[in-house]
Amino acid sequence: MPSMSTIQIFSRLVKLVFPLIGFMICAILMGVAGFLCAIFIPVLSSMALVKDPTFSFHTIVILLFVCALLRGILRYAEQACNHYIAFKLLARIRDQVFGALRRLCPAKLEVKDKGNLISLITSDIELLEVFYAHTISPICIAFVTSLVCVMIQMQFGWIYGLYSLLAYIVVGVVLPIYISKQSRHIGVEYRKEAANLNSYVLESMRGLKESMQYMDTNRRLSGLNHQTALLANREMELKHFQAKTISLTNLCVVLLSLGLCLIHVFLNSSMESMIVSSVLQISSFGPVIALANLGSTLSQTIGAGQRVISLLDEIPMVEEVVNGNEAKFNKLDISNVDFAYDEEQILKNMNLNIQENEVIGIQGKSGSGKSTLLKLLMRFWNVSSGNILVDGMDIKNLNTSNLRKNEGYVTQETILFHDTIENNLRVAKQDATIEEIQLACKKANIHEYIQSLPNGYKTMVEELGSSLSGGERQRMGLARMFLHNSKLVLLDEPTSNLDSLNEGIILKAIYKSRKDKTIVFVSHRESTLAHCDRVIHMESNRVS
Repeated sequence: MPSMSTIQIFSRLVKLVFPLIGFMICAILMGVAGFLCAIFIPVLSSMALVKDPTFSFHTIVILLFVCALLRGILRYAEQACNHYIAFKLLARIRDQVFGALRRLCPAKLEVKDKGNLISLITSDIELLEVFYAHTISPICIAFVTSLVCVMIQMQFGWIYGLYSLLAYIVVGVVLPIYISKQSRHIGVEYRKEAANLNSYVLESMRGLKESMQYMDTNRRLSGLNHQTALLANREMELKHFQAKTISLTNLCVVLLSLGLCLIHVFLNSSMESMIVSSVLQISSFGPVIALANLGSTLSQTIGAGQRVISLLDEIPMVEEVVNGNEAKFNKLDISNVDFAYDEEQILKNMNLNIQENEVIGIQGKSGSGKSTLLKLLMRFWNVSSGNILVDGMDIKNLNTSNLRKNEGYVTQETILFHDTIENNLRVAKQDATIEEIQLACKKANIHEYIQSLPNGYKTMVEELGSSLSGGERQRMGLARMFLHNSKLVLLDEPTSNLDSLNEGIILKAIYKSRKDKTIVFVSHRESTLAHCDRVIHMESNRVS
């Protein structure tokens, strides 16, 4: 992950606010007015105490009541605008992140840590709320409010206005920059440790049966305790720094306020002027104190922002084609194809011609590149060299939508969502009728099983299909393939989890539909490949 400066991260995040600039201006104006009301309450009280002739006592009481009432209303309105902006932008960022994940999949997502991605999608994006709701407008509010207070202080003398300006710069600019630089590393590391813990927990939950079977639970528990301790140490480090930040900020406020009093004494100001000016100074630090405290709380936000932006900027291994060619998928030619992944040679000088409506079987040892070949035909990855031609056109130049429409791919593992069986099948064809879904399930020999369930096709499937057996999940995947009804069908060990009876029924349905399809089988089973037009063998990364 390339490192980004804090300013680069902030500038990228701020650009997203422009469509909602009207709400941001409202939040700033109401925030300034609200803080001025809060400041004027003690200032007016001090004026009443010293019997300042500017306002009568009766007028001061009315102004105090008005300021107190407006302070609550304006504060609520400011926060409402800020959080409206924040939640709108978080929704927009989530949409962009999911778009980036779609763009990067499947090639790059196969090697990314799933727990890390979950942490980014949930916690990291949520942390950006601090920036949008509690950072941008407070900076502007602090600037405008401080400027107004400096102008009021100048009514007592230019030296007091200048001193107030310097005091606001120290608390609102110097301290936040210093604190942010000191705490950024802690915040970035905290987000990393949180992501690592998420990954470890997710991995442990998925492998719980294996851990129990091999009595490995104690080791996994020790690992969980270790990951938790690392995160707790980072959090403790962060909390200690935040405590130091608050103490340092309060110390600066006290010393700077005391400094103004000493200037009044040194210049022989009147007691009335010193009291009102000092009260104004002390009460006006609120907006800049909020900025000083942001220095530590933003450390996590900076880390989260960097992780989100890095994902959005990541370049996919395979670019989606929109304005390309359209093919009918009548013929496939694989010519001199080489493919390597992370410097490991998977395919070398691969040559294969597949004719229309032909059924091809592929056999080979594990690691010979059979599954990789199917992924290249799906264009999940691009070949390192050589060409894959569809109807004489390079697969790289075909519209991605054309590929997805005309290719059906059944993997060794069928992924099911926490939804109804019907909706899980509609993944293959969203506008499918219930009759089409049932026909596909009959071909996959799972219709009767679904009908036997209390809610039939409306039965909910648990996460990752855990409520179904391996064979049932595989038949669901085959039902999707039948429903998709694509021209080119790629089957990677499609019957590995099925008994011979179910395998025979499904193979019969597949071969029955071959009249208008080109089918590529990858399997170790002789029975699966028995009716193929030809069977090729892959050895040493090539066709033998």
